[in-house]
Amino acid sequence: MPMPWTYRHASREWRAFLDDARDAMGLETDNLAYTAIQGVLQAFRRRLTPQQAVDFAQVLPTVPRAIFVADWEFSDTPAAPRTRADWTAEAKALRPDHNLTPDNCVEATAIALRKSVRRDDLERVLAALPAFARDFWDTPSVDPATLGPRIV
Repeated sequence: MPMPWTYRHASREWRAFLDDARDAMGLETDNLAYTAIQGVLQAFRRRLTPQQAVDFAQVLPTVPRAIFVADWEFSDTPAAPRTRADWTAEAKALRPDHNLTPDNCVEATAIALRKSVRRDDLERVLAALPAFARDFWDTPSVDPATLGPRIV
């Protein structure tokens, strides 16, 4: 079997993901975008069981997948789904002294995700997750026709 594309092109794929998220958030640096992405991924992971999180991670590009599972401490009970405002507040709480994450961080990360994975793969995994997952990765301000993998 050949090496999976996402492993062979991990750097290129990450650069595109990071650029898409940074641009959608209007941030000036990769470091700021990284902190926002990490906070958003952790806010989502916190609401899943370990099996659900692993299932979701399977569709992520290599570097976001690594960020998603890094420093993971399993808990017995996933956090309540709550709202986008709550998810945003959690993302902003990561490294609070060095965090300039904007209010649109969840949607911006969702845009980057939707531009980096196959729509069918993402929809399949979201359909198997709790109902809030679709809302979490929704991009209400973006025309869905403009989304979809730009590197495949």
